[in-house]
Amino acid sequence: MSQNVFIAFQANDDTRSIIDAILQDNPRAQRQDFPAMVKIDAPDSLVVRRASVEERLGRDWDLQELHVNLISLSGNIDETDDEFTLAWHR
Repeated sequence: MSQNVFIAFQANDDTRSIIDAILQDNPRAQRQDFPAMVKIDAPDSLVVRRASVEERLGRDWDLQELHVNLISLSGNIDETDDEFTLAWHR
Protein backbone atom coordinates (compact mmCIF):
# COMPACT_ATOMS: atom_id res chain seq x y z
CA MET A 1 0.00 0.00 0.00
CA SER A 2 1.41 3.39 -0.96
CA GLN A 3 1.52 6.34 1.38
CA ASN A 4 1.60 9.91 0.15
CA VAL A 5 4.42 12.35 0.72
CA PHE A 6 3.87 16.07 0.28
CA ILE A 7 5.60 19.39 0.00
CA ALA A 8 3.96 22.79 0.46
CA PHE A 9 5.22 26.17 -0.71
CA GLN A 10 4.14 29.76 -0.34
CA ALA A 11 2.09 30.72 -3.41
CA ASN A 12 4.19 33.43 -5.06
CA ASP A 13 6.20 34.21 -8.21
CA ASP A 14 9.38 32.72 -6.69
CA THR A 15 7.85 29.26 -6.35
CA ARG A 16 6.07 29.04 -9.72
CA SER A 17 9.08 27.51 -11.52
CA ILE A 18 9.79 25.10 -8.66
CA ILE A 19 6.19 23.88 -8.63
CA ASP A 20 6.10 23.52 -12.44
CA ALA A 21 9.35 21.50 -12.37
CA ILE A 22 8.06 19.21 -9.61
CA LEU A 23 4.81 18.52 -11.48
CA GLN A 24 6.69 17.83 -14.72
CA ASP A 25 9.16 15.44 -13.08
CA ASN A 26 6.53 13.67 -10.95
CA PRO A 27 3.61 12.74 -13.24
CA ARG A 28 1.66 11.09 -10.39
CA ALA A 29 1.84 14.22 -8.23
CA GLN A 30 -1.33 16.19 -7.50
CA ARG A 31 -1.40 19.95 -6.95
CA GLN A 32 -3.74 21.60 -4.46
CA ASP A 33 -4.06 25.40 -4.45
CA PHE A 34 -4.95 27.29 -1.28
CA PRO A 35 -5.13 31.07 -0.74
CA ALA A 36 -1.45 31.47 0.21
CA MET A 37 -0.05 27.99 -0.36
CA VAL A 38 0.44 25.31 -3.00
CA LYS A 39 0.59 21.73 -1.73
CA ILE A 40 1.86 18.87 -3.88
CA ASP A 41 1.01 15.30 -2.87
CA ALA A 42 2.55 12.23 -4.48
CA PRO A 43 2.25 8.52 -3.81
CA ASP A 44 5.43 6.94 -2.39
CA SER A 45 7.99 9.60 -3.40
CA LEU A 46 8.53 13.04 -4.88
CA VAL A 47 11.71 14.50 -6.37
CA VAL A 48 12.84 18.09 -6.96
CA ARG A 49 15.60 18.21 -9.59
CA ARG A 50 17.95 21.19 -9.69
CA ALA A 51 18.33 20.93 -13.47
CA SER A 52 14.57 21.01 -14.05
CA VAL A 53 14.12 24.13 -11.94
CA GLU A 54 17.11 25.83 -13.61
CA GLU A 55 15.60 25.09 -17.02
CA ARG A 56 12.40 26.90 -16.06
CA LEU A 57 14.14 29.77 -14.25
CA GLY A 58 16.76 30.33 -16.95
CA ARG A 59 19.52 30.67 -14.33
CA ASP A 60 21.61 28.65 -11.91
CA TRP A 61 19.62 27.50 -8.90
CA ASP A 62 20.87 26.06 -5.62
CA LEU A 63 18.61 23.46 -4.04
CA GLN A 64 18.99 25.29 -0.73
CA GLU A 65 16.82 28.06 -2.25
CA LEU A 66 13.95 25.59 -1.92
CA HIS A 67 13.81 26.29 1.81
CA VAL A 68 13.12 30.02 1.46
CA ASN A 69 9.47 29.51 0.49
CA LEU A 70 8.93 26.06 1.98
CA ILE A 71 6.01 25.81 4.41
CA SER A 72 5.89 22.12 5.27
CA LEU A 73 6.65 18.63 4.03
CA SER A 74 6.09 15.01 4.92
CA GLY A 75 8.38 12.11 4.21
CA ASN A 76 11.99 11.22 4.79
CA ILE A 77 14.39 13.62 3.09
CA ASP A 78 17.28 12.55 0.88
CA GLU A 79 19.17 15.59 -0.38
CA THR A 80 22.14 15.92 -2.73
CA ASP A 81 23.47 18.90 -4.69
CA ASP A 82 21.24 17.88 -7.62
CA GLU A 83 18.08 16.37 -6.10
CA PHE A 84 15.79 16.73 -3.12
CA THR A 85 13.72 13.58 -2.62
CA LEU A 86 10.87 12.85 -0.23
CA ALA A 87 9.94 9.21 0.39
CA TRP A 88 8.81 6.97 3.19
CA HIS A 89 11.53 4.50 4.08
CA ARG A 90 10.10 1.12 4.96
